[in-house]
Amino acid sequence: MSEDGVVYRSSKTFKGYPCSHRRWRHEGHCAHVHGYSRSFTVWFESKERTVNGFVMDFGQLKPVKAWLEEHFDHTLLLDADDPLLPDFRALEAKGAAKLVVYDDVGMEGTARFVFDWIDAWVRETTDGRVWVVSVEARENEKNSATVTRV
Repeated sequence: MSEDGVVYRSSKTFKGYPCSHRRWRHEGHCAHVHGYSRSFTVWFESKERTVNGFVMDFGQLKPVKAWLEEHFDHTLLLDADDPLLPDFRALEAKGAAKLVVYDDVGMEGTARFVFDWIDAWVRETTDGRVWVVSVEARENEKNSATVTRV
C-alpha cells in the first residue's frame, strides 16, 4: 500500500470479440463447437498515480487490444489436449479456421490466460508501478468468470 495505506484501482472493458470454442470433455452440448462475442474487464491497481492522476493510462493499451484481437477475434479456441486438434489443424491449413490453442479455453481458463498476459505486459510497461488485480472474462450477458489476485 501507499504511505497512507491507499491503493488505487481503475478498470477497462474490451468488448466485441466473436470467437468459438469447444469443451471436448463435456458430456453435453458444450462438446460441440459454439461461439459467443466475448468481452473482458481488466482491473488495474497501483499505490501511486501518474502525474495526470491515472492508475493506468488507457491510451497506452493499444498493444493489449491488439493481443486480444489476435487471440479472440474470429478465432476457434481449443484446449491443448483436445483429441481432435490434428483435425482442426487440417481445417486451419485449408483456411476454414484460425486456431488459438492453450491449456483451458473455458471461461475460467480464459480469464486466467488473459490475466497472466496482461499482468506481465502492464508490469513491464509501467516498470512495476501498476499490476492487474482482476480479469472478468464474459462469454455473453449471462455467463462470466473472474480471476482475482488475493
